[in-house]
Amino acid sequence: MASDISFFLVIAIFAFSLVNLIPSLVLARNPCHFPAIFNFGDSNSDTGGLSAAFGQAPPPNGQSYFGGPAGRYADGRLVIDFIAQSLGLPYLSAFLDSVGSNFSHGANFATSASTIRPQNITMNQGGFSPISLNVQYYEFSDFHVRSQVVRKRGGVYETLLPKEEDFSSALYTFDIGQNDLTAGYYLNMSTDEVKAYVPDVLNQFQTIIQYIYSQGGRYFWIHNTGPVGCLPYIMDRIPVLASQIDNYGCASPFNEVAQFFNHGLKKTVEQLRKDLPNAAITYVDVYSVKFSLVSQGRKHGIEHPLVACCGHGGKYNYNRFIHCGDTIKVKGKEMLVANSCKNLSVRINWDGTYLTEAANKWIFKQIANGSFSGPPIPLRKACNRIDH
Repeated sequence: MASDISFFLVIAIFAFSLVNLIPSLVLARNPCHFPAIFNFGDSNSDTGGLSAAFGQAPPPNGQSYFGGPAGRYADGRLVIDFIAQSLGLPYLSAFLDSVGSNFSHGANFATSASTIRPQNITMNQGGFSPISLNVQYYEFSDFHVRSQVVRKRGGVYETLLPKEEDFSSALYTFDIGQNDLTAGYYLNMSTDEVKAYVPDVLNQFQTIIQYIYSQGGRYFWIHNTGPVGCLPYIMDRIPVLASQIDNYGCASPFNEVAQFFNHGLKKTVEQLRKDLPNAAITYVDVYSVKFSLVSQGRKHGIEHPLVACCGHGGKYNYNRFIHCGDTIKVKGKEMLVANSCKNLSVRINWDGTYLTEAANKWIFKQIANGSFSGPPIPLRKACNRIDH
């Protein structure tokens, strides 16, 4: 009996030591050289896709960093911008933007309002982008082939398009899924009904990762979805009972389904690691980071965490019929009715849907060092596969 206890004690100590050794093993790895980033996603990482397709995001979008509209539905930079900058790469051009784009360091296929699963309604009917994840993959696949054909022409084409070897050395980033969850609520589904289709959403996501792997992609950085129940556009459009509001003012049912999705996404990533032996896949818990901005806002110097900075009226300064930058004519003159707040450095939400540059910068700083990653690997070392 004593020998059995000793045996299990030794095993327990070994397992504990191994778990504590993993961060040290990660730190010992050499930094990666990513010559390019290929990004897939929704508004959280759209650097100009939707603007190119449906018209530029108007002022005051872009005011905090770019000095004016720059394709992003935000006052400034997004997390993906900070990711590119930290890796020594220029900001990503949107694949759909044909004006002034440079794809030598990658391309951004994300568009605001995109979903993983294709939606059965048009942009005007439901507000969702037709550029769902499968379409983004088709764009990437076509870009992969055609960019190499055109690059052989030399000259300017050679300087504006990536090398063939860059596709296998690039970092593939994903931030998508939020709109798949809200789509069900827009159709008056219950939380249980939304949860019921989440496995299909994740299966489609898994398929896209496998497709990219088959084209040579090896390094994946995957964000989970954020606390959608803390976003003004959700809380304003889909009312919940007072008993369903948490201590921080967020709608619990929507955050519950986001966490359900994230649990499934983490399992999907674990399976992908088994199925794709040469891939290094990092799962990043941005939910926890974003929720801490709301739940511990005062600690972080945040004011009005649930109120949009750029909007018009209502409890959350949000009106889905009057968007940030909208104007009306009064006696023949254009008047701005949805303008920006003054001190953006202490605000989280830009326009009810998208986050401010200040929030995005803070989020990036939290995730870049691997503190919220599984495995706990920093962004700059995300080419290293760590088997569990």
